[in-house]
Amino acid sequence: MKLSPQNLRAPKPGSESDESFGRGMDIALTVAVFFGIGFGLDRWLGTTPWFMIGLTLLAVIGFFLSLKYRYEARMEHLEAERAARAAAGGKATR
Repeated sequence: MKLSPQNLRAPKPGSESDESFGRGMDIALTVAVFFGIGFGLDRWLGTTPWFMIGLTLLAVIGFFLSLKYRYEARMEHLEAERAARAAAGGKATR
């Protein structure tokens, strides 16, 4: 999902849980796929459990960083909106 002002707007009622469910499914399926690939590589190369552990950690860390950066971008956007509203409110009262 590309970050843009349209994506960062306040969600419609009910869409927040849908988005969270979708994001949770993305995380679960990606971790499962990476685990499966690691399992297959370990069986093929006889290195059990190194690829399983490594690829699973890679998927989890990757998603953690993705969620962290999305959160930070969302908070910066909301802070800019708050500052703009405060500035507009200050001009109207003068």
